[in-house]
Amino acid sequence: MNAFGLIDRYLARHVLVSTLAVWAVLVGFDAIAAFAQELESVGKGNYSISHAALYIFFTIPRRLYVVFPYVAVIGSLLGLGGLAARSELTAMRASGVSRLRIGLGALIALGMLTVLMMINMESVAPASEQHSQSIANEGKSNKVIMARYSGMWARDGRMFMNARSGGEKMLGNTLTIELQDVRLFEINDDGKLVSLTNAKTATRVEKGWQLTGVERTDFKPAEVSVTRQPEWFWPSDLDKRALESALLRGRYMSSKELLTNINYLQRNKLDAEKFVSTYWERWFYPINVFALCLATLPFAFSSLRSGGFGKRLFYGIVIGISFLLLQRLFVDLANVYRFDVRIALALPPITLMALSVFLFRRLR
Repeated sequence: MNAFGLIDRYLARHVLVSTLAVWAVLVGFDAIAAFAQELESVGKGNYSISHAALYIFFTIPRRLYVVFPYVAVIGSLLGLGGLAARSELTAMRASGVSRLRIGLGALIALGMLTVLMMINMESVAPASEQHSQSIANEGKSNKVIMARYSGMWARDGRMFMNARSGGEKMLGNTLTIELQDVRLFEINDDGKLVSLTNAKTATRVEKGWQLTGVERTDFKPAEVSVTRQPEWFWPSDLDKRALESALLRGRYMSSKELLTNINYLQRNKLDAEKFVSTYWERWFYPINVFALCLATLPFAFSSLRSGGFGKRLFYGIVIGISFLLLQRLFVDLANVYRFDVRIALALPPITLMALSVFLFRRLR
């Protein structure tokens, strides 16, 4: 048992080193490419190179999470492939260690990293991503800020708008934005509150916002007046793309925040499909990583019988990328044809695991 424990640690260490090296390279390239793209926005409003650098820095936790499934595939193939090239896997097999035991030892490190990434996406990444969006939006337009707990804050001249939540809505044949629990604060040049407008909803229309369930309070020097009306139009040129960037980034919320938004949207009969898809993708994330890593094992062990590991490495990478693209396609089809997204998320890993087990059993 001590020998087997030593082998487990040895396998885990080699796979971990390979995975971390691949991770650093992929995230580094991704961040550099994103920074180069952000440089095109430098000079827009108050957006500077330091804004761009801070924006990219705070997106690193999210980038680590997104690329990890690709990293796990390549890292496990490189780690096991290096051992196979030095005939160390052959020596392990000769000492009586089963292929299954070797495979489980290799998956230990990846399992720990998967848990770490799930914790990251439930804590560090959402807060960091929202902060990065605040930096970008405030620098570029100086109008939109996304607060984690108080909702969205936006400014248009003397008007400040706060919305607790929002999402996409079909208005005729046009996809627009609808906000819920909206408050408008009008401030004069002296910084004093002139009026406060509360509305149940605010829908983005041409040249402004259409508010419903409106209650307006005007603060005058000698009195306070309150008026109520079913609808009211607020002319505004708030940047629609900035609002979409702040509101519709459900992919970077925690699972708890996603579930809160899903319940609210479904209660109000608004489209929650994007949030539902993202929520269930979180639960299938470790399953996807496990399925992809399991698929690498036949490629590693097949190199014991013959050469050409580079070719097998290429095939393994292709399988991993194809798997993730296929799953994304299934999810998009589920959103279009309105069938359960959990079926779309489950089919690719189940198929890949079945194929991996079949290939693994065929090994001699």
